[in-house]
Parts: sequence; structure tokens; C-alpha cells
Amino acid sequence: MDALTCPRCDSEMEIRTLGTGRVSQCPQGHGVFLERAELGNLIEAETDWHRNAGQHTAPLPRITPDMTAPPAPKKPARAWVETLFR
Repeated sequence: MDALTCPRCDSEMEIRTLGTGRVSQCPQGHGVFLERAELGNLIEAETDWHRNAGQHTAPLPRITPDMTAPPAPKKPARAWVETLFR
């Protein structure tokens, strides 16, 4: 993939490796560009992420007087792609 320029701000796009693919991303946040084959790879990775992102519950702990409240859970990502741009 050759270096691209952003059509909005003319900045040189940064090439990032995401999993097994590469995308060009505007450093100013104006967009992400990728080849068609890379899009297919991202879609497959997204599908795999959702397949394995089911609710996994831990067994309930035994309640004792010296217990404190557990930490607040982190907000889960809505999609695998969202985890790439945090």
C-alpha cells in the first residue's frame, strides 16, 4: 500500500498494521482508507471477535464480613474495530 494523502486536509496518511492487515489513517482523524482485501480481513476479525465475546460469568464469591465492593467493570467495546482506535 503506497502512502496516501488525506483528501480533506492533504496530510500524509499514517500506515497502521491492524492484525494481519494494513490501513492508512489520517493523523487529524479525518478518515481511514484500506484496500478491499483488507476490508475483508477486518470483517472476518470482527466476526471472530463477536463469536468469542459472549458473556463469561465468574462464580459468585463467598460473602464474608471483611469484603469490600468489587471495582466497577470496564465498559465493554461494542465491536472489535472500536478496540483498535482507543
